[in-house]
Amino acid sequence: MTLSEILNLFEYDAWATHRTFDAVSSLSEPKYLEGLRSSHGGIHGTLVHLYSADWIWLQRWKGASPPAHVEASEIPNLDSLKKRWEQYHAERSLYLGKLTEEVLATSREYHDLKGNRQSEPLFQQMLHCVNHASYHRGQVVTMLRQQGGKPIGTDLIAFYRERPAKAGVGREGSGPTRI
Repeated sequence: MTLSEILNLFEYDAWATHRTFDAVSSLSEPKYLEGLRSSHGGIHGTLVHLYSADWIWLQRWKGASPPAHVEASEIPNLDSLKKRWEQYHAERSLYLGKLTEEVLATSREYHDLKGNRQSEPLFQQMLHCVNHASYHRGQVVTMLRQQGGKPIGTDLIAFYRERPAKAGVGREGSGPTRI
């Protein structure tokens, strides 16, 4: 996995997250907050979980090991979640802007949420992070349909088709973007 490929995937991740927020914003607040018996409650709980997991991984890459997820009660609505995501994306962009091929290949140690010591190459942790986000955005698509919303596609190929000048791996100018 090259640095250019990782940066491209995180650009995709930001793009897909932004599109997800656009789709979710069409719902009324009660429908957005409603519990839908999903693995993280409903749309809000799932998006908070996704934010929390991404934030935890970034903290691990920076040398910390947060002991727990951010709770949905700490982020009461969509507007507060969007603000947290904007801050996270800015922080992630700074981190990615300093990343090198050498660092990407090195193992990063951290403690998981159960306190167990873990270690994998940084690129594997980053691939996991993007894959995890895609999985949960898929759950949000289902819940949006259940709530009468109209979800938007967030497939990787849609990103490539929409942004052909920037989506090619290894092209000049491809890099992380903020939502």
